[in-house]
Amino acid sequence: MPLYEYQCNDCGDEFEKMVRLSEADQNPACPSCESLNTKKKISFFSTLGGSPGGTSVSAGSSCGSSGGFT
Repeated sequence: MPLYEYQCNDCGDEFEKMVRLSEADQNPACPSCESLNTKKKISFFSTLGGSPGGTSVSAGSSCGSSGGFT
């Protein structure tokens, strides 16, 4: 399940929530005030990659320096 960041439009609280892909288009209730007036935030990493300024983020390989499995 992916982890999404949300912000409550009523109280301003920011929170994270793991959401099933089948429920990704629904906004969860705010844990602070229980309002359903929440919105999904734009991920910092998704806004960096491919920006016109040439800034990008590279996570590198998790398979070691050779890039293969051992």
